[in-house]
Amino acid sequence: MSDFKCHFCEVCNGTGCIGEMPGMGGPNNSANFILNYDAWEEVKKIPAEPIPVHVRLSPMTGGEQNVGYDDERQFYFDLIDACDEAGVELSIGDGCPDEKLLFGIEAVQDRRKVHPDLKTAVFIKPYPDEKILERSEWASPVAECIGIDIDSYNIVTMRNLVHLERKTVSQLNEIKKYLNSKGFPFAIKGIFTQADLEIIKEVHPDIAYISNHGGRVETRKGSTARFLASYSQELRSNSGELWVDGGIRNAEQVQTAASYGASTVLLGRPFATAICRDKENEIKNIMKKLRTWES
Repeated sequence: MSDFKCHFCEVCNGTGCIGEMPGMGGPNNSANFILNYDAWEEVKKIPAEPIPVHVRLSPMTGGEQNVGYDDERQFYFDLIDACDEAGVELSIGDGCPDEKLLFGIEAVQDRRKVHPDLKTAVFIKPYPDEKILERSEWASPVAECIGIDIDSYNIVTMRNLVHLERKTVSQLNEIKKYLNSKGFPFAIKGIFTQADLEIIKEVHPDIAYISNHGGRVETRKGSTARFLASYSQELRSNSGELWVDGGIRNAEQVQTAASYGASTVLLGRPFATAICRDKENEIKNIMKKLRTWES
């Protein structure tokens, strides 16, 4: 595993991997990746007293293409093991081929040898409904909640390859009804546009998750931090919980997200980079820095 695509920059702010896709960068010269990072300082809002907040791994796939791992399956096992060992809550996602989701499920199941009650958030792309329900059945043994990653529709290559759909309110309500009947909270991930806000008003998901795929999906120019600051009250009034990812790197940013009403913050690149550096200790070090308010 010597050909990692991360440059191990001193600060992971999007400037060291501009335009590198596959890789750790993003489209348009990594514009939204950079904005995601910068905007947390612009909207900074530190509470008078620390607010408890969950820290969770963002759903990530493409260990070979984007991170430079030699083995896609091993990427999930290393990432899940190291995050759980460090006390990070988990998420897994899916992709093409199907093995990407199946590897994530397998990695969580394997980790149960150490942590028998381990569960994960599961995010499924907006396939035709039958395919979504099939994947939810695959994931049900390890899932604590299941969500639809609505903004992945905007990844044109993926949309054409696996026939992603722009989900209607009616479809999302039916999926929510089905998953709730099985005991799973329903999440909508990828909230980043005015149209997404309207969907949340209609569907009232258990979890509303602000994300622009770390700046890797082309919808509009902007940051998740500013979107959170602008629309957190509206989203909280129409959902059970509010989650957010994108550019979060330190405890001040975690507490800023909590101040705007986020109950969970999610990180992707820092944890992926960490297992490339030192999967035994690096994620533990990140968590110490993110949770300094607990000391």
